[in-house]
Amino acid sequence: MSNNYPLIAPSLLSADFSRLKEEVQAVETAGADLLHLDVMDGVYVPNITFGPLVISALRPHTKLPFDVHLMIVQPERYIGHFAQAGADWICIHAEATPHLHRGVSAIKELGKKAGVSLNPHTPLEVLDYILEELDFVLIMSVNPGFGGQRFISQTLRKIERLKRTLVQRSLPVLVEVDGGINEETAAQVISAGADILVAGTAVFGKKDYAQAISALRSPK
Repeated sequence: MSNNYPLIAPSLLSADFSRLKEEVQAVETAGADLLHLDVMDGVYVPNITFGPLVISALRPHTKLPFDVHLMIVQPERYIGHFAQAGADWICIHAEATPHLHRGVSAIKELGKKAGVSLNPHTPLEVLDYILEELDFVLIMSVNPGFGGQRFISQTLRKIERLKRTLVQRSLPVLVEVDGGINEETAAQVISAGADILVAGTAVFGKKDYAQAISALRSPK
């Protein structure tokens, strides 16, 4: 993984599911820093994707860190399963559990990077008493559940405010942004303070993955 921010995390949700191994290897070769895996249960979000078995099957085929985004209810029940399957970064939604600190602690105890995700409408205040425990915060810039949605511009203020808070409190927490990322919005979220960009169709929807990743990392 490079140390040059922003880091680019192609989202497997937009890959060709009939050839996942090849897609994962292709974005690694193209210069991706992380692989973003959206786990959806059809309850917390209105879509169903994949679980630990798919992650476990892909793990031997790439050295990329797996950034596993749990869009599921009661995520603390499944953290161990995803860690065992090969997740390196695990993110849970603040809205999906009444025991956020317990979930974050479970991730850390397993030796994984811990993150919390916030939906577009969720205020940053829910993180006030847990920011010190986190490795990253994932700001959703679309409503979670489906790829290919339009970027919600109001989230730029949230990214800016979060970054400002992290700097003021001297916390080494990375800011990840997911939803509607393309060359135009990439420039906006980088300017707002994003460290990691999750991109689905902006990478997997292009013929040249390396060119797509480069364009997101250094948008014009």
